[in-house]
Amino acid sequence: MTTLGIIGSGKIGSNVARAVIAIGYDVVLSNSRGPETLADLVAVLGPKARAATVEEAAAAGDLVLVAIPFSNYPSVPAEPLAGKIVLDANNYYFERDGHFPAVDDGEATSTGLLQSHLSESKVVKVFNQILAPDIPVDGRPAGSADRRALAIASDFPEAVATVTELLDELGYDAVSAGPLAESWRFERDRPAYVKRQNREELVENLAKAPRTI
Repeated sequence: MTTLGIIGSGKIGSNVARAVIAIGYDVVLSNSRGPETLADLVAVLGPKARAATVEEAAAAGDLVLVAIPFSNYPSVPAEPLAGKIVLDANNYYFERDGHFPAVDDGEATSTGLLQSHLSESKVVKVFNQILAPDIPVDGRPAGSADRRALAIASDFPEAVATVTELLDELGYDAVSAGPLAESWRFERDRPAYVKRQNREELVENLAKAPRTI
């Protein structure tokens, strides 16, 4: 049975947990305040969910989701994530995170900085351009006329393949934006951001995204 470790159990983390539990995953939830603060969420999610420390969640997951404020990315433990696929749902909001000049100037991407921090992991940007409550409810069977597409980006083709399969199980088409250097294409204020779109529309929106806003 596949286990998803979750670092950051707020809106995105908890809704991804709901979605993957529905397709049979186990989840290990964590946050910065300690596992005891997640008791109510675990009770709602049911027997396939448990709470743990951040390090324990990172170690337990076959896949691990990072869904914390971007500025906290240096706190993500690298050692237990070595060799693993890490799903990055973070978005950079300078109003909340403070300014990161390399990201502001287009020299780096937020997910690229996480990849540099997790140098022995395979990071995939995903789940950042969909509203959290939609994640467990907006999936549709393959071939449905109204099937939604989600963008992903990674420097590792094998990680793209794994996450594409996961999204398909959840009821979404995956569209690769390319390597992490292109992950800005589906971040805030771009045409693909938090917009319900099919595969063709998402491909078009990724292509026309402006680098600076």
